[in-house]
Amino acid sequence: MKTALIFGAGGFVGRYLTRELKEHGYRVAGSDVVKTESARECDAFECCDLLDMEAVRRTVDLFQPDLIVNLAAISSVGQSWKMPGKTMEVNVCGGLNILEAARASVPQAGILFVGSSEEYAVADGPIREDAKLNAGNPYGISKLALEQFSEIYRSRYGMKVHHVRSFNHTGIGQSEGFVIPSWCRQAARISESGKPGVMKVGNTEVIRDFGCVKDVVRAYRMVLESEDCETVYNIGNGQGVKLADLLAYIISLSKQPITAEQDPALMRPSDNPVIICDHSLITERLGWEPEYTIFDTVKEMFEEYSRQEMQPAAGCLSCAES
Repeated sequence: MKTALIFGAGGFVGRYLTRELKEHGYRVAGSDVVKTESARECDAFECCDLLDMEAVRRTVDLFQPDLIVNLAAISSVGQSWKMPGKTMEVNVCGGLNILEAARASVPQAGILFVGSSEEYAVADGPIREDAKLNAGNPYGISKLALEQFSEIYRSRYGMKVHHVRSFNHTGIGQSEGFVIPSWCRQAARISESGKPGVMKVGNTEVIRDFGCVKDVVRAYRMVLESEDCETVYNIGNGQGVKLADLLAYIISLSKQPITAEQDPALMRPSDNPVIICDHSLITERLGWEPEYTIFDTVKEMFEEYSRQEMQPAAGCLSCAES
């Protein structure tokens, strides 16, 4: 049985990738800075800070993985504007520590680094892999830098380093610091409150391509299992949706009237007006294509938040009596 080591296994995508790999016959070793509840889904787990080179080496030596995936990163564009230096440190230096540890211990291992649509220059239509790269924010710059290092380690050391450029994706369990879970949580809370309410939103005029996390981790597995590590693949749903339309759909799921108000604090210094994925390359070569629409995913997220809102608060009388 092959072993897959996931750095960042405790995060949103890490939990889904753990399940995807285990369902396809892998032994999954997880690693993160702290051990969370999701660590129980891994077959083995080791705490590790990606910025601690020796800790990364010990972790790779311990598990001797056949596959390595790095999901540990500062993954929010908004957060990257607030801490650009830390973003470069975690996303680039952390990735380099993995490459060096793998080169020393398991140079034959397949490695996957997850890049971003934010690596591309501004475009007004679907983006192919051969489109111009010109990241316009600290997050995108960090991902582009790591992609360039990946190429160096492939060409200089012969390592099998895969790189993908993922577009926006979401699902149950994503941090509410991201737009879709934030909106779904706000709407569900108002819906179950029994009275009208107000949602705080940022820029709703941009067009984005949102995929389902379950589709995305399936693509990650398929890329890792492919022999070609030279090709960089886009991973995205392939359908652009205006955030205003998505907001209207989320509001329509509520049992109560909702008013949306723009909050200046939620506006970014700059925002690409349109980001849409062209996933034809991975579809043609690996046979991957999305199975879920963003509206399927949003409905599932809203319903989950609604269930949480309906649950009695911890420590209430009814809980104590049960």
